[in-house]
Amino acid sequence: MSHDKVILVTGGSGLVGKAIEWVIENDKGRFGKMEDEKWIFLTSKDGDLRSTEATRAIFDKYKPTHVIHLAALVGGLFKNMKYKLDFLRDNLLINDNVLHTSHEHKVKKVVSCLSTCIFPDKTTYPIDETMIHDGPPHESNFGYAYAKRLIDTQNKAYYDQFGDKFTSVIPTNVFGPHDNYDLQDSHVIPGLIHKCYLAKKNGTPFVVAGSGKPLRQFIYSRDLAKLFIWVLREYDEVDPIILSVGEKDEVSIRDVADAIVNAVDFKGGYSFDTSKADGQYKKTASNEKLLKYIPDFKFTPFETAVKESAEWFIQNYDNARTGKH
Repeated sequence: MSHDKVILVTGGSGLVGKAIEWVIENDKGRFGKMEDEKWIFLTSKDGDLRSTEATRAIFDKYKPTHVIHLAALVGGLFKNMKYKLDFLRDNLLINDNVLHTSHEHKVKKVVSCLSTCIFPDKTTYPIDETMIHDGPPHESNFGYAYAKRLIDTQNKAYYDQFGDKFTSVIPTNVFGPHDNYDLQDSHVIPGLIHKCYLAKKNGTPFVVAGSGKPLRQFIYSRDLAKLFIWVLREYDEVDPIILSVGEKDEVSIRDVADAIVNAVDFKGGYSFDTSKADGQYKKTASNEKLLKYIPDFKFTPFETAVKESAEWFIQNYDNARTGKH
C-alpha cells in the first residue's frame, strides 16, 4: 500500500516521540492518523545519526517525505556543564546530517525541536520567537544551546538558498509518560514523582529541594505531540514557534509538588529544603504566536496531566527510565 506521506520521527523512543506515537494512534479528531500517512519512529538502534553514512542509510531505507527531528544528545545540568564540547559536537553532527540528508532526499518538510535554553541568559520577559539570537545563552549549557540555535540558522539558509521548508518549534518544560525519571539526571516533575513514590513506599518524608517559589511553564507531552502534528501539517513559516501554555498558566514548584503529593496519594511528612538553591526565578515564554494560529487549542489541566504521568510511572516502574537499570 503506497502512502503519500512517509513521516520519519528521529528520537522516536523519547518522551516527545512516544507522545506523538500515542496521539497518532489514539486521537479520534484532527490530530489522529490520516489515511495517507505512514509514521516511522526511529530509535538509536536504527543507526547513529552522528554518522553521515548511517543517516543516509536510514533515509534510503524509509524514503521519508516529512521529518520530525527530535533526536539529540541531552542530559541534566551536571552533564551539560561537564561535557560542553560533546554536547556541541554531537548535536551539530546529528542536526547537520538530518537536515542535509533531508535536503538531498527532497523531503517536503522538516520540523526540528529546539529548547527554551537557547534563549539569551540576560533577557526581558516574556521571551518570544524574535529574541533567540539576541545574546549568549546561559554559561552552564552553552554547548547544547548553541547547537540547537544553529538549527534555526540552518533552516533559514536552506530556505533562502534552496526553498526547503525546514522549520522548528520551541517547547517549554515538557513532562509526561516515558519521561526520564532518574533521581540524579531528570527534570523537576519526573524527579519529584520518583522521589515522592519512594517516600511513600519507604515511609520516609518527601523533601523538595529549594523554596518552592520559582515559576515555570510546563507542557504535557501529549499536548505538545498534538501541536507538533499541527505544525507538521499546517504551520507554514520557516521561523520557529514557541509551543507552550500561556503566562497565566505558570505554576510554582510548590504547586508542582502539591500536585504530585495528590497524584501519588502521599500522606507522609512533606517539606521544602530552603538550604538548596532555587535556580532562575522565572523563564516566562510568550505563546501569543501559537494562539494567533490555533486559538481554540485545549491544554490538559496541569493536575490531570501530573496525575496521568504519575500513574504511568507507577504502573511502569520496573521498565521506566529511573537510572537503576
